[in-house]
Amino acid sequence: MWLSPNMVMGHFAVGILGKAIYGLGVVDSMLVILFANLLGMLPTCYFSCFGPVFGLRQMVLGRFWFGAYGIRIVSGIACLSGLGWATVNVIVGAELIHAVNTDVPGWAGIIIIAFCTFLITLFGYKVVHYYERYSWIPNFIVYLILLGTFIHSGAYVHIPMGTGSAEVSGVLSFFSVVFGTAISWGPMAADYTVYHPPTESKRKIFFATWVGLMFPSIFTEWISVIVMSATGLDPNATDNIYLNGYNDSGAGGLIGAVLIPHLGDFGRFCLVIMALSTVANNCPNIYSVTLNIKVIGRWTRVVPRFLWALIGAIVYSIIAIEGYSHFESVLNNFMNFIAYWATIYSSVALTDHFVFRRGFGGYNVEDYNKPEKLPIGFAAIFSFLCGCAGVALGMSQSWFTGPLASHGDIGFELGCIFTVVALLLSRPVEKRIFKR
Repeated sequence: MWLSPNMVMGHFAVGILGKAIYGLGVVDSMLVILFANLLGMLPTCYFSCFGPVFGLRQMVLGRFWFGAYGIRIVSGIACLSGLGWATVNVIVGAELIHAVNTDVPGWAGIIIIAFCTFLITLFGYKVVHYYERYSWIPNFIVYLILLGTFIHSGAYVHIPMGTGSAEVSGVLSFFSVVFGTAISWGPMAADYTVYHPPTESKRKIFFATWVGLMFPSIFTEWISVIVMSATGLDPNATDNIYLNGYNDSGAGGLIGAVLIPHLGDFGRFCLVIMALSTVANNCPNIYSVTLNIKVIGRWTRVVPRFLWALIGAIVYSIIAIEGYSHFESVLNNFMNFIAYWATIYSSVALTDHFVFRRGFGGYNVEDYNKPEKLPIGFAAIFSFLCGCAGVALGMSQSWFTGPLASHGDIGFELGCIFTVVALLLSRPVEKRIFKR
């Protein structure tokens, strides 16, 4: 399930940001990618274990932590997150299509990929799962071709690690971006394990998820770091095809500069495969959006799921068309948003699970649709807001820099600390007052 959604161009584009935005070298970018993924994927792996045990979707499970009404707010944020990821993916795919044929405008590529995504998500979980089971194979082959072609070209440039405060700032900020990519599956993890038998080993599910996430994510992001190094051959030269390709069409243009001059039409075919690979990432995002939106209120359940899939496709296509011309800024800001909100969500859920419920035995699954048996949710929402305050203190964005972010983005770290402390203090008070 997880190999295909992560062996896609979205992850390739994330790896590029190490040099493009933060000025990092090859080794430091790779180390950040390794450790940020190792940490960021742990919540997703653990939440995947909830699906077989309870048979509930991730946001429905959230009622046990945020209450029947508080989870509506969280579900709304989860929908925005899923639409944001879909936006990122269709932009990258459109860049690739434009690199194949410059006569195809960005908006046309966006619509093509959005339509393909809609067709697959239209038919529900089984079709999505079947597609994800096999779609990673051509992507993996194309990435191997890309890597082999690039190595053979001799265009690799070893960009050394930086030093001083600029390096620290770049590492912290890039870590936040990669962490946001890694943790982004957490708020939808159980959606894709609910059909496993309840007797399935939690350890098996955890490590199967871990392998399915880690290998493709690190594989694609490391390749992007290696390929991006070629833009440093001579950044002032007008004949640097890699830099020119990147400046013209972003990540798609960079890959096109590697494949097309050496492989010709076959290279263009590989670009088309890569462009369509973004569908594999969009499918689980949009499928989960159609589930999450039904948790927001009774009125959202009246609308058929396929209509929500169509509405979602229209919304993220419009956003993508608007953001196509300044993709790097869109990607950087969005990945940090993911890191912030998903960290706060995971902090509330895991703190409640381990501290107040003492593990899986602390749930009465029959209560999932009984608001009077669920927590009020005041403590969780209060903690969520405290986490947002922590994020504001530590975030470093082009549009805002928190007072504690002078040396780099530490928003998700402070968000986690503030959330956990607030919940540890407020949840006992809530239980004492409301008896649940």
